[in-house]
Amino acid sequence: MSDSSSIDPREMAHYERLAASWWDPTGPFWPLHGLNTFRVSYLRAQLRDHFNLPDTPTPLAGLSLLDIGCGGGLLSESMARLGAQVTGVDPVARNIAIAQDHAQQSGLSIDYRCQSVESLRQTAPLFDAVLNMEVVEHVEGLDGFMQACAERVRPGGLMFVATINRTLLAGFTAIFGAEYVLRWLPRGTHQYRKLRRPSEVSAALERGGMQVSDQTGVAVSPFTRRFRFTSSLAVNYMLSAQKPKANAGAVK
Repeated sequence: MSDSSSIDPREMAHYERLAASWWDPTGPFWPLHGLNTFRVSYLRAQLRDHFNLPDTPTPLAGLSLLDIGCGGGLLSESMARLGAQVTGVDPVARNIAIAQDHAQQSGLSIDYRCQSVESLRQTAPLFDAVLNMEVVEHVEGLDGFMQACAERVRPGGLMFVATINRTLLAGFTAIFGAEYVLRWLPRGTHQYRKLRRPSEVSAALERGGMQVSDQTGVAVSPFTRRFRFTSSLAVNYMLSAQKPKANAGAVK
């Protein structure tokens, strides 16, 4: 398997064209700005409970996080502000350049790398948590990609996945509605065939040695543009998975 086996050239070209707009809250990435605040609250709560973190302004201090497909750095910066040591990777060079420049202007120290997750096998350590947010619907070869992601999680660590379900409802709302009717996203942002069902993601995680520990649906109002949790996974969903501790099952 090549180091870039999960990368789709069409996806790279799409985000190369949009790269300069990452930090414009009214530009083509505005939905991610709203979603980012929402997903950070989920990540913070899950990490706090799992690692028994203190309730302080920087509760993630001491944790190492890998942000896969970091784009311009929206999520990486949010996690760094909470105290985490963040490494962000993205195969689009312009995304990394923009992320590096914005982090420097913001006074944040984030290790950004223009790499695929597969290439990290040779160069990166293990992380307390891997953030796989809004990425799996853009890659080829789900199993190989998830295996490479799981390899970067230390024993006892977590991986988070956020993506879109492959249902007719999701295709109608997240693609036709969001891209063609409401024009919340540029046309071509998502391809229906690459949307992932929760069962597919969970199975790929299990094959990578991880077990799903939490999952929730995510809904957004077309009127207020606000995000909320929902019990339905039919459209957008997030989940967390844990890698067993190295000594799990050992007799004491």
